[in-house]
Amino acid sequence: MKTGIFFHEEFKNKDWPVIGDKFRNFPEVLKDVLKLPGVLYFESKPVDEEILLNTHTHTYLQEVKRSWYYKGASLAVGGCVEAAELIAKGELKNALVFSVGAGHHSGPSSGWGGTYLSCSGPAIRHVRSITGQKRFAILDTDCHHGDGTRSVFEGDYDVLHVCFCSYNNVIENGTKIDVDVWGRTTDEEYLNKVGSEFIPRAEAFRPFMILHNLGHDTAQGDYGDIGLTRDFYLELVRMVKACADRICEGRYLIITHGGSRADNAEYIFPRVVEILAS
Repeated sequence: MKTGIFFHEEFKNKDWPVIGDKFRNFPEVLKDVLKLPGVLYFESKPVDEEILLNTHTHTYLQEVKRSWYYKGASLAVGGCVEAAELIAKGELKNALVFSVGAGHHSGPSSGWGGTYLSCSGPAIRHVRSITGQKRFAILDTDCHHGDGTRSVFEGDYDVLHVCFCSYNNVIENGTKIDVDVWGRTTDEEYLNKVGSEFIPRAEAFRPFMILHNLGHDTAQGDYGDIGLTRDFYLELVRMVKACADRICEGRYLIITHGGSRADNAEYIFPRVVEILAS
């Protein structure tokens, strides 16, 4: 089984909203992991507009298309959709998808915080349309609440959305959960919460695939610093990958989210690929 990396040269050498130019040294910093057996590199392609319209309103999409960051956002969503499809078809086991201008703050008719198109909405709805599979789990470990993702899947009890943010909440028959990790914490404390709040819920839910909005903005020295070390993100991925291996044949899709420090991105993401490919 193979691990996919989805990237595009458009993602570098631009001052993307919120995250800046943290991918300026990619994909070069991935050169060693690209040599690993079973690791495949894909150049992300623009997402089909009809796929976007399954998640976003026509009016909002036209608004985003007028922005300078639309090309990057479209490529990011296109990478997510293609990665999800290849995982669903068994051509990939798991994947890391790089994202700019798109992510968890984008809902059907609005977006903010550097993310103006949804990634998980188009990806999940596309996989549903080609496979008939209904149940998906989304883990959000960015520092902010994934309000856009929540609005995309509001009322959809076949999507488990567990968001680690700044308050506790359980709604929609236990399929939409918020977990308070705000303030200073440690790697161990955060991992313990993932182990108690996400893993057992995912095991009971039995999704077809796990999608993971992985931000490193919570790292020490980044804009959402809550005290986590760089190695926290590696242990987190190991934990979720092991869960995916147990419950959904390893189908695990990681989407990069917040964090603006290039040094953190360059440390974390090559090592994430090593873990996915192991």
